[in-house]
Amino acid sequence: MTDFAPPLEGKSQDEAPELRPKFNSDGLIAAIAQDAESGEVLMLAWMNADALRQTIETGRATYWSRSRRKLWVKGETSGSLQHVEEIRVDCDQDAVLLKVRQDGRACHTGRPSCFYRKINPDGASLSKSGDQV
Repeated sequence: MTDFAPPLEGKSQDEAPELRPKFNSDGLIAAIAQDAESGEVLMLAWMNADALRQTIETGRATYWSRSRRKLWVKGETSGSLQHVEEIRVDCDQDAVLLKVRQDGRACHTGRPSCFYRKINPDGASLSKSGDQV
């Protein structure tokens, strides 16, 4: 089982040589899934310590469902698994980036990416990109 070092209190984690994830007050850390080959951002989800451990240990993206209050392996029921090729942490270790090989579509709408809408210049309306269901 992977154990994490505690965050450095009052010190910068920018150059810390060990994994010291900073979970938020709900015990979560933002996790961005990115296509390992194309670089396209696929989705944003949340991980708790158990989800991060399981992802590291199994190589399959595992997240924390805030609505269902339980762990979920991406694609476990849909078949759209995310095979983790690399995990990065940002400078202050409060977000992780998963570089993945995606089986099928990442978005529950059936699109390749959850980021298929853009905010129009009016700042109020949205338009869809070329990604099709």
